[in-house]
Amino acid sequence: MADVALAIEGVGRRGEGVARTGGRTVFVPYTLPDEEVTAEGAGERLSLTAVVTASPDRVAPFCRHYGRCGGCQLQHWREQPYRSWKASLVSGALKARSFEAAVADCIDAHGAGRRRVALHVRKRNGVVTAGYMAARSHTLLDIGHCPVLEPALERAFDIARALGATLGDCDVGVTATRAGPDVSVKAGRDVLAREHGSLASFVNALKLARLSVNGEVIASAAAPRVQLGKATVALPPGGFLQATAQGEETLARLVVDALGKARNAADLFCGIGPFAFRIAERARVAAYDNDRPAIAALNAAIKATSGLKPMTAAVRDLFREPLAPGEMEGLDAVVFDPPRAGAEAQARQLARSKVKTAVAVSCDPVTFARDAEILIGGGFSLKQVTAVDQFKYSSHVEVVARFTR
Repeated sequence: MADVALAIEGVGRRGEGVARTGGRTVFVPYTLPDEEVTAEGAGERLSLTAVVTASPDRVAPFCRHYGRCGGCQLQHWREQPYRSWKASLVSGALKARSFEAAVADCIDAHGAGRRRVALHVRKRNGVVTAGYMAARSHTLLDIGHCPVLEPALERAFDIARALGATLGDCDVGVTATRAGPDVSVKAGRDVLAREHGSLASFVNALKLARLSVNGEVIASAAAPRVQLGKATVALPPGGFLQATAQGEETLARLVVDALGKARNAADLFCGIGPFAFRIAERARVAAYDNDRPAIAALNAAIKATSGLKPMTAAVRDLFREPLAPGEMEGLDAVVFDPPRAGAEAQARQLARSKVKTAVAVSCDPVTFARDAEILIGGGFSLKQVTAVDQFKYSSHVEVVARFTR
Protein backbone atom coordinates (compact mmCIF):
# COMPACT_ATOMS: atom_id res chain seq x y z
CA MET A 1 0.00 0.00 0.00
CA ALA A 2 1.32 3.45 -0.93
CA ASP A 3 2.18 6.01 1.72
CA VAL A 4 -0.72 8.11 2.94
CA ALA A 5 -0.38 11.62 4.41
CA LEU A 6 -2.00 11.96 7.83
CA ALA A 7 -2.66 14.64 10.42
CA ILE A 8 -2.37 13.16 13.91
CA GLU A 9 -5.26 14.35 16.06
CA GLY A 10 -4.42 12.72 19.38
CA VAL A 11 -3.01 9.64 21.08
CA GLY A 12 -5.21 6.61 21.70
CA ARG A 13 -5.24 4.43 24.80
CA ARG A 14 -2.66 2.05 23.30
CA GLY A 15 -0.19 4.90 22.91
CA GLU A 16 -0.62 5.23 19.14
CA GLY A 17 -1.36 8.41 17.22
CA VAL A 18 -4.95 8.71 15.97
CA ALA A 19 -5.82 10.07 12.53
CA ARG A 20 -8.65 10.04 10.00
CA THR A 21 -8.33 9.03 6.36
CA GLY A 22 -10.92 8.06 3.82
CA GLY A 23 -13.70 8.28 6.39
CA ARG A 24 -12.05 5.82 8.79
CA THR A 25 -9.97 6.05 11.95
CA VAL A 26 -6.40 4.73 11.83
CA PHE A 27 -3.65 4.38 14.42
CA VAL A 28 0.03 5.12 13.87
CA PRO A 29 2.62 4.24 16.54
CA TYR A 30 5.43 6.67 17.50
CA THR A 31 3.46 9.76 16.49
CA LEU A 32 2.18 12.74 18.49
CA PRO A 33 -0.77 15.15 18.38
CA ASP A 34 -0.59 17.88 15.71
CA GLU A 35 2.09 16.10 13.70
CA GLU A 36 1.97 15.67 9.93
CA VAL A 37 3.22 12.20 9.00
CA THR A 38 3.17 9.59 6.28
CA ALA A 39 2.29 5.97 6.99
CA GLU A 40 1.66 2.73 5.15
CA GLY A 41 -0.19 -0.52 5.65
CA ALA A 42 -3.63 -2.07 5.52
CA GLY A 43 -6.27 -2.18 8.21
CA GLU A 44 -6.65 0.27 11.06
CA ARG A 45 -3.05 0.03 12.37
CA LEU A 46 -0.48 1.56 10.05
CA SER A 47 3.30 1.81 10.13
CA LEU A 48 5.00 5.19 10.33
CA THR A 49 7.20 5.95 7.33
CA ALA A 50 8.12 9.60 8.00
CA VAL A 51 7.45 12.52 10.32
CA VAL A 52 6.91 15.45 7.97
CA THR A 53 6.15 18.08 10.61
CA ALA A 54 7.24 17.18 14.14
CA SER A 55 5.49 18.26 17.32
CA PRO A 56 7.44 20.58 19.63
CA ASP A 57 6.76 17.93 22.28
CA ARG A 58 8.79 15.33 20.42
CA VAL A 59 12.05 14.29 22.12
CA ALA A 60 14.80 11.84 21.20
CA PRO A 61 14.25 8.30 22.59
CA PHE A 62 17.02 7.18 24.94
CA CYS A 63 16.97 3.43 24.14
CA ARG A 64 18.72 2.14 21.03
CA HIS A 65 16.06 -0.56 20.64
CA TYR A 66 13.19 1.93 20.64
CA GLY A 67 10.93 1.60 17.64
CA ARG A 68 11.78 -2.09 17.22
CA CYS A 69 11.14 -3.38 20.76
CA GLY A 70 7.53 -3.87 21.78
CA GLY A 71 8.15 -2.90 25.41
CA CYS A 72 7.93 0.92 25.30
CA GLN A 73 5.63 3.01 23.14
CA LEU A 74 6.19 6.58 24.27
CA GLN A 75 9.84 7.49 24.85
CA HIS A 76 9.49 10.12 22.12
CA TRP A 77 7.03 12.30 24.08
CA ARG A 78 7.96 15.18 26.37
CA GLU A 79 7.25 14.48 30.06
CA GLN A 80 4.41 16.87 30.88
CA PRO A 81 2.04 16.15 27.96
CA TYR A 82 2.82 12.45 28.35
CA ARG A 83 1.75 12.52 32.01
CA SER A 84 -1.37 14.53 31.19
CA TRP A 85 -2.28 11.89 28.61
CA LYS A 86 -1.85 9.13 31.20
CA ALA A 87 -4.29 10.90 33.53
CA SER A 88 -6.69 11.32 30.60
CA LEU A 89 -6.83 7.55 30.14
CA VAL A 90 -8.49 7.36 33.56
CA SER A 91 -10.81 10.36 33.14
CA GLY A 92 -11.73 9.14 29.65
CA ALA A 93 -12.69 5.69 30.92
CA LEU A 94 -14.94 7.27 33.55
CA LYS A 95 -16.44 9.66 31.01
CA ALA A 96 -17.33 6.68 28.82
CA ARG A 97 -19.49 5.54 31.77
CA SER A 98 -21.01 9.04 31.97
CA PHE A 99 -19.07 10.10 35.08
CA GLU A 100 -17.10 13.31 35.23
CA ALA A 101 -14.19 13.14 37.66
CA ALA A 102 -11.14 15.28 38.23
CA VAL A 103 -8.08 13.02 38.05
CA ALA A 104 -5.10 14.23 40.04
CA ASP A 105 -1.84 14.79 38.17
CA CYS A 106 -0.27 11.48 37.21
CA ILE A 107 2.42 10.54 39.73
CA ASP A 108 5.72 9.39 38.26
CA ALA A 109 6.53 6.18 40.16
CA HIS A 110 9.27 4.85 37.90
CA GLY A 111 11.89 5.37 40.60
CA ALA A 112 15.05 3.33 40.04
CA GLY A 113 13.29 1.33 37.33
CA ARG A 114 11.34 -1.89 37.05
CA ARG A 115 12.39 -4.53 39.54
CA ARG A 116 10.99 -7.52 37.67
CA VAL A 117 11.28 -8.56 34.06
CA ALA A 118 9.92 -11.40 31.91
CA LEU A 119 12.22 -12.47 29.08
CA HIS A 120 11.64 -14.82 26.17
CA VAL A 121 14.50 -17.17 25.29
CA ARG A 122 14.98 -19.08 22.04
CA LYS A 123 17.69 -21.52 20.96
CA ARG A 124 18.26 -22.06 17.25
CA ASN A 125 21.21 -23.98 15.78
CA GLY A 126 23.08 -23.65 19.04
CA VAL A 127 22.62 -19.87 19.21
CA VAL A 128 20.68 -18.54 22.22
CA THR A 129 18.81 -15.24 22.08
CA ALA A 130 16.94 -13.52 24.90
CA GLY A 131 14.83 -10.39 25.08
CA TYR A 132 11.39 -9.00 24.28
CA MET A 133 9.15 -9.51 21.28
CA ALA A 134 9.53 -6.93 18.55
CA ALA A 135 6.76 -4.37 18.23
CA ARG A 136 3.57 -5.82 16.71
CA SER A 137 5.36 -9.09 16.04
CA HIS A 138 6.10 -12.58 17.32
CA THR A 139 9.77 -12.12 16.39
CA LEU A 140 12.17 -12.18 19.34
CA LEU A 141 14.42 -9.13 19.59
CA ASP A 142 17.79 -10.05 21.10
CA ILE A 143 18.64 -7.50 23.81
CA GLY A 144 21.67 -7.02 26.04
CA HIS A 145 20.53 -4.01 28.05
CA CYS A 146 17.19 -2.43 28.97
CA PRO A 147 17.40 1.10 30.43
CA VAL A 148 13.99 0.99 32.12
CA LEU A 149 15.08 -1.80 34.49
CA GLU A 150 16.62 -1.39 37.93
CA PRO A 151 20.43 -1.58 37.86
CA ALA A 152 20.09 -4.76 39.96
CA LEU A 153 18.60 -6.46 36.87
CA GLU A 154 21.49 -5.57 34.57
CA ARG A 155 22.50 -9.26 34.44
CA ALA A 156 19.00 -10.53 33.65
CA PHE A 157 19.67 -11.04 29.94
CA ASP A 158 22.91 -12.95 30.55
CA ILE A 159 21.14 -15.10 33.14
CA ALA A 160 18.38 -15.87 30.66
CA ARG A 161 20.85 -16.84 27.92
CA ALA A 162 22.82 -19.08 30.27
CA LEU A 163 19.66 -20.94 31.23
CA GLY A 164 18.50 -21.08 27.61
CA ALA A 165 21.74 -22.80 26.59
CA THR A 166 20.66 -25.74 28.75
CA LEU A 167 16.86 -25.55 28.66
CA GLY A 168 16.35 -24.33 25.10
CA ASP A 169 13.18 -22.33 24.42
CA CYS A 170 11.81 -20.99 27.70
CA ASP A 171 10.50 -17.92 29.46
CA VAL A 172 12.61 -16.48 32.25
CA GLY A 173 11.28 -14.17 34.96
CA VAL A 174 13.85 -12.30 37.06
CA THR A 175 12.95 -10.31 40.18
CA ALA A 176 15.37 -8.10 42.08
CA THR A 177 15.28 -8.96 45.80
CA ARG A 178 17.40 -8.12 48.83
CA ALA A 179 19.11 -11.52 48.49
CA GLY A 180 19.84 -11.20 44.77
CA PRO A 181 18.04 -12.22 41.56
CA ASP A 182 15.09 -14.55 42.08
CA VAL A 183 14.68 -16.48 38.83
CA SER A 184 11.54 -18.33 37.78
CA VAL A 185 11.57 -20.30 34.51
CA LYS A 186 8.82 -21.81 32.40
CA ALA A 187 10.23 -24.64 30.28
CA GLY A 188 9.14 -27.86 28.60
CA ARG A 189 8.52 -30.75 31.01
CA ASP A 190 10.65 -33.15 29.02
CA VAL A 191 13.59 -30.73 29.10
CA LEU A 192 13.16 -30.21 32.84
CA ALA A 193 13.15 -33.95 33.47
CA ARG A 194 16.29 -34.40 31.40
CA GLU A 195 18.24 -31.48 32.85
CA HIS A 196 16.91 -31.43 36.42
CA GLY A 197 20.11 -32.72 37.95
CA SER A 198 22.30 -30.06 36.35
CA LEU A 199 20.16 -27.02 37.15
CA ALA A 200 21.14 -26.54 40.80
CA SER A 201 24.65 -25.53 39.76
CA PHE A 202 23.26 -22.40 38.09
CA VAL A 203 22.45 -20.83 41.47
CA ASN A 204 26.09 -20.47 42.45
CA ALA A 205 27.42 -20.05 38.92
CA LEU A 206 25.04 -17.15 38.18
CA LYS A 207 24.95 -15.80 41.75
CA LEU A 208 21.19 -16.24 42.09
CA ALA A 209 19.15 -16.07 45.27
CA ARG A 210 16.88 -18.83 43.98
CA LEU A 211 16.07 -20.79 40.85
CA SER A 212 12.61 -22.21 40.20
CA VAL A 213 11.45 -24.08 37.10
CA ASN A 214 7.75 -24.62 36.39
CA GLY A 215 6.98 -23.63 39.98
CA GLU A 216 9.42 -26.11 41.52
CA VAL A 217 12.30 -24.69 43.55
CA ILE A 218 15.47 -26.22 42.11
CA ALA A 219 17.95 -24.60 44.51
CA SER A 220 18.23 -21.57 46.77
CA ALA A 221 21.32 -19.80 48.08
CA ALA A 222 19.28 -17.36 50.17
CA ALA A 223 15.58 -16.84 50.74
CA PRO A 224 14.39 -14.00 48.47
CA ARG A 225 12.72 -11.44 50.73
CA VAL A 226 11.11 -8.06 50.26
CA GLN A 227 10.34 -5.31 52.75
CA LEU A 228 6.67 -4.33 53.06
CA GLY A 229 6.37 -1.59 55.64
CA LYS A 230 7.54 -3.09 58.93
CA ALA A 231 7.34 -6.65 57.60
CA THR A 232 9.97 -8.73 55.83
CA VAL A 233 8.16 -11.16 53.55
CA ALA A 234 9.55 -14.29 51.85
CA LEU A 235 8.65 -14.04 48.18
CA PRO A 236 6.99 -17.20 46.77
CA PRO A 237 8.51 -18.58 43.54
CA GLY A 238 7.24 -16.44 40.70
CA GLY A 239 5.40 -14.29 43.24
CA PHE A 240 3.78 -11.04 42.17
CA LEU A 241 5.28 -7.66 43.05
CA GLN A 242 4.38 -4.21 41.83
CA ALA A 243 6.58 -3.32 38.87
CA THR A 244 8.71 -0.78 40.73
CA ALA A 245 9.59 -0.30 44.39
CA GLN A 246 8.51 3.33 44.18
CA GLY A 247 5.26 2.26 42.54
CA GLU A 248 4.47 -0.02 45.46
CA GLU A 249 5.30 2.69 47.99
CA THR A 250 3.24 5.27 46.10
CA LEU A 251 0.19 3.04 45.76
CA ALA A 252 0.41 2.01 49.42
CA ARG A 253 0.69 5.62 50.58
CA LEU A 254 -2.35 6.61 48.53
CA VAL A 255 -4.32 3.65 49.89
CA VAL A 256 -3.46 4.38 53.53
CA ASP A 257 -4.24 8.08 53.08
CA ALA A 258 -7.59 7.25 51.47
CA LEU A 259 -8.57 5.07 54.44
CA GLY A 260 -8.48 8.09 56.71
CA LYS A 261 -9.41 7.18 60.28
CA ALA A 262 -10.72 3.69 59.50
CA ARG A 263 -9.95 1.26 62.32
CA ASN A 264 -11.21 -2.02 60.86
CA ALA A 265 -10.48 -2.77 57.19
CA ALA A 266 -10.39 -5.58 54.66
CA ASP A 267 -7.72 -5.88 51.97
CA LEU A 268 -9.08 -7.87 49.03
CA PHE A 269 -6.84 -9.37 46.33
CA CYS A 270 -4.08 -8.70 48.86
CA GLY A 271 -1.20 -10.71 47.35
CA ILE A 272 1.71 -10.90 49.79
CA GLY A 273 0.46 -7.85 51.66
CA PRO A 274 1.98 -4.62 50.28
CA PHE A 275 -1.08 -2.69 51.45
CA ALA A 276 -2.16 -4.92 54.35
CA PHE A 277 1.05 -4.53 56.34
CA ARG A 278 1.06 -0.77 55.97
CA ILE A 279 -2.64 -0.53 56.87
CA ALA A 280 -1.97 -2.68 59.94
CA GLU A 281 0.26 0.03 61.37
CA ARG A 282 -2.95 1.92 62.17
CA ALA A 283 -5.95 -0.42 61.75
CA ARG A 284 -7.09 -4.04 62.05
CA VAL A 285 -6.88 -5.85 58.72
CA ALA A 286 -8.49 -8.96 57.27
CA ALA A 287 -6.70 -9.92 54.03
CA TYR A 288 -7.92 -12.27 51.29
CA ASP A 289 -6.48 -13.67 48.05
CA ASN A 290 -6.81 -16.88 46.04
CA ASP A 291 -3.00 -17.23 45.75
CA ARG A 292 -2.15 -19.89 48.36
CA PRO A 293 1.63 -19.35 48.37
CA ALA A 294 1.10 -15.60 48.77
CA ILE A 295 -1.24 -16.08 51.73
CA ALA A 296 1.19 -18.56 53.30
CA ALA A 297 4.00 -16.00 52.97
CA LEU A 298 1.76 -13.28 54.37
CA ASN A 299 0.76 -15.39 57.39
CA ALA A 300 4.39 -16.29 58.12
CA ALA A 301 5.34 -12.61 58.04
CA ILE A 302 2.41 -11.67 60.31
CA LYS A 303 3.76 -14.04 62.97
CA ALA A 304 7.27 -12.62 62.65
CA THR A 305 6.36 -8.91 62.70
CA SER A 306 5.70 -6.86 65.81
CA GLY A 307 4.17 -3.42 66.25
CA LEU A 308 1.09 -4.07 64.11
CA LYS A 309 -2.64 -4.06 64.77
CA PRO A 310 -4.32 -7.50 64.59
CA MET A 311 -4.08 -9.08 61.11
CA THR A 312 -5.60 -12.18 59.54
CA ALA A 313 -5.04 -13.62 56.07
CA ALA A 314 -7.09 -16.30 54.32
CA VAL A 315 -7.26 -17.99 50.92
CA ARG A 316 -10.41 -17.04 49.04
CA ASP A 317 -11.42 -16.83 45.39
CA LEU A 318 -13.03 -13.41 45.35
CA PHE A 319 -14.18 -13.83 41.75
CA ARG A 320 -16.30 -16.87 42.57
CA GLU A 321 -16.90 -16.19 46.27
CA PRO A 322 -16.79 -12.46 46.89
CA LEU A 323 -17.05 -11.17 50.44
CA ALA A 324 -20.78 -10.86 51.17
CA PRO A 325 -22.44 -7.87 52.87
CA GLY A 326 -22.93 -9.83 56.09
CA GLU A 327 -19.23 -10.62 56.21
CA MET A 328 -18.44 -6.93 55.89
CA GLU A 329 -20.46 -5.97 58.97
CA GLY A 330 -18.27 -3.94 61.30
CA LEU A 331 -15.77 -2.94 58.63
CA ASP A 332 -15.02 0.75 58.28
CA ALA A 333 -13.36 0.35 54.91
CA VAL A 334 -12.55 -2.10 52.14
CA VAL A 335 -9.54 -1.96 49.81
CA PHE A 336 -9.58 -3.99 46.60
CA ASP A 337 -6.77 -4.37 44.07
CA PRO A 338 -7.85 -6.97 41.50
CA PRO A 339 -6.06 -8.20 38.38
CA ARG A 340 -6.71 -6.51 35.05
CA ALA A 341 -10.15 -8.15 34.76
CA GLY A 342 -11.39 -6.01 37.64
CA ALA A 343 -13.62 -6.96 40.56
CA GLU A 344 -17.17 -6.88 39.21
CA ALA A 345 -18.57 -9.59 41.50
CA GLN A 346 -16.94 -8.09 44.59
CA ALA A 347 -18.00 -4.57 43.64
CA ARG A 348 -21.63 -5.71 43.47
CA GLN A 349 -21.43 -7.16 46.97
CA LEU A 350 -19.66 -4.07 48.27
CA ALA A 351 -22.38 -1.87 46.76
CA ARG A 352 -24.96 -3.82 48.80
CA SER A 353 -22.98 -3.54 52.04
CA LYS A 354 -22.99 -0.88 54.76
CA VAL A 355 -19.27 -0.15 54.38
CA LYS A 356 -18.67 3.60 54.39
CA THR A 357 -15.33 3.80 52.56
CA ALA A 358 -14.04 1.81 49.58
CA VAL A 359 -10.59 2.23 48.07
CA ALA A 360 -10.12 0.83 44.57
CA VAL A 361 -6.70 0.13 43.07
CA SER A 362 -6.59 -0.89 39.43
CA CYS A 363 -4.16 -1.49 36.57
CA ASP A 364 -6.90 -1.05 33.95
CA PRO A 365 -8.90 2.19 33.69
CA VAL A 366 -11.68 0.49 31.71
CA THR A 367 -12.48 -2.22 34.25
CA PHE A 368 -11.94 0.30 37.04
CA ALA A 369 -14.63 2.54 35.49
CA ARG A 370 -17.02 -0.41 35.26
CA ASP A 371 -16.49 -1.26 38.95
CA ALA A 372 -16.80 2.42 39.87
CA GLU A 373 -20.18 2.57 38.13
CA ILE A 374 -21.37 -0.37 40.24
CA LEU A 375 -20.25 1.28 43.49
CA ILE A 376 -21.81 4.61 42.57
CA GLY A 377 -25.04 2.82 41.68
CA GLY A 378 -24.97 1.33 45.18
CA GLY A 379 -24.81 4.70 46.91
CA PHE A 380 -21.10 5.50 46.96
CA SER A 381 -19.69 8.83 45.78
CA LEU A 382 -16.37 9.03 43.97
CA LYS A 383 -14.28 11.48 45.99
CA GLN A 384 -10.73 11.22 44.71
CA VAL A 385 -8.96 9.64 41.73
CA THR A 386 -5.20 9.53 41.21
CA ALA A 387 -3.24 8.10 38.28
CA VAL A 388 0.11 6.44 39.00
CA ASP A 389 2.74 5.71 36.35
CA GLN A 390 5.05 2.81 37.24
CA PHE A 391 5.10 1.34 33.71
CA LYS A 392 6.72 4.45 32.33
CA TYR A 393 6.90 4.98 28.56
CA SER A 394 4.12 2.41 28.06
CA SER A 395 0.36 2.78 27.71
CA HIS A 396 -0.30 1.18 31.12
CA VAL A 397 -1.47 3.27 34.06
CA GLU A 398 -2.50 2.50 37.64
CA VAL A 399 -5.47 4.05 39.43
CA VAL A 400 -6.21 4.66 43.12
CA ALA A 401 -9.69 5.96 43.94
CA ARG A 402 -11.59 6.72 47.14
CA PHE A 403 -15.34 6.15 47.40
CA THR A 404 -17.47 7.14 50.39
CA ARG A 405 -21.12 6.96 51.37
